[in-house]
Amino acid sequence: MSLSFPVTTNPSPASQARFDEIMANPGFGDYFTDHMAVVNWTKDDGWTNASIQPYGPFQLDPATAVLHYAQEVFEGLKAYRHADDSIWLFRPQANAARLNASAARMMLPAIDEADFLAAIAELVKADLRWVPAGGGEQSLYLRPFMFASEVFLGVRASQRVTFSVIASPVGSYFPGGIEPVDIWVTDSWARAGIGGTGAAKCGGNYAASLIAQYEGYEHGCSQVLFIEAAGKDRIEELGGMNVFLVTTDGRLITPELTGTILEGVTRSSILAVAEDLGLRAEERRIAPADFFGLIADGTAAEAFSCGTAAVLTPIGSFRTATDTYRLAAPAGEQTLAIRNRLLDIQYGRVPDTHGWLHRVV
Repeated sequence: MSLSFPVTTNPSPASQARFDEIMANPGFGDYFTDHMAVVNWTKDDGWTNASIQPYGPFQLDPATAVLHYAQEVFEGLKAYRHADDSIWLFRPQANAARLNASAARMMLPAIDEADFLAAIAELVKADLRWVPAGGGEQSLYLRPFMFASEVFLGVRASQRVTFSVIASPVGSYFPGGIEPVDIWVTDSWARAGIGGTGAAKCGGNYAASLIAQYEGYEHGCSQVLFIEAAGKDRIEELGGMNVFLVTTDGRLITPELTGTILEGVTRSSILAVAEDLGLRAEERRIAPADFFGLIADGTAAEAFSCGTAAVLTPIGSFRTATDTYRLAAPAGEQTLAIRNRLLDIQYGRVPDTHGWLHRVV
């Protein structure tokens, strides 16, 4: 039986003046809408008590399981306002599937796709004014998440879980927009290992990436690229994004999914869009020497990173402790063509031939 989401209206929504101030410069993940979706799960009763309620803090006992054992997962997707004022999601079914795959890895319960979509849709409807106009890259970022909310200190799967969706109006993830970024390369630190949680979208992977991320900042870089730390024999992904090379002979190369790399929704969309644009998508295991060799000899002229938050960001260079590998065509023609096509689909400016868009309003 599908869940229903009764709405309790926020008695103190953002004033018009405050709303206008936020929407003039939303940043990324800095401000949140007036409401949130919440559903509770117990081992005995399953998913119950679904609601749209005023945005506000969770009250957690100090012994709540997630605070001690990090049993949680999350997703990220966006709502887009099209020129006719309709509101659409981009491939939300893929996010539902990935959330449930992540939940299975972290011993959390699955939530039905229909309930996942309903939670998001009802929240968007409650906060329609927060979906920015479709110009530029503004959108409403949606963060579904699930965490162990049982109060106990034993090491086992939680028998009480909370699922929620919050929303944040956002602009570009990188303040510089589509300016090429520099990437720090590490084989000293790892975000995940073989048999670990690399394919799950869980907070621990991101926490594990931060030390390398900050090492990158110290070297003037915006993100970090991980080389598999045990064998040091394959390129993986960035701290929060997948990575691609574009070659001068029309190939689009990205590391294959090995269980240590997150299966990005934007990643898989780019592989399909690239084929539409005449590129040959190539997913394979890539040794660091091969990866950087393609850049050094000019075979790979463009590189970019991708993810829901940043969409697609050109890469200007990769920096290691000993070398810098500069792309001949940062923000090159193919990179921008893929980026523009993806955005055009998301904002309804070109036909959605893949059936990716899901209408909310």
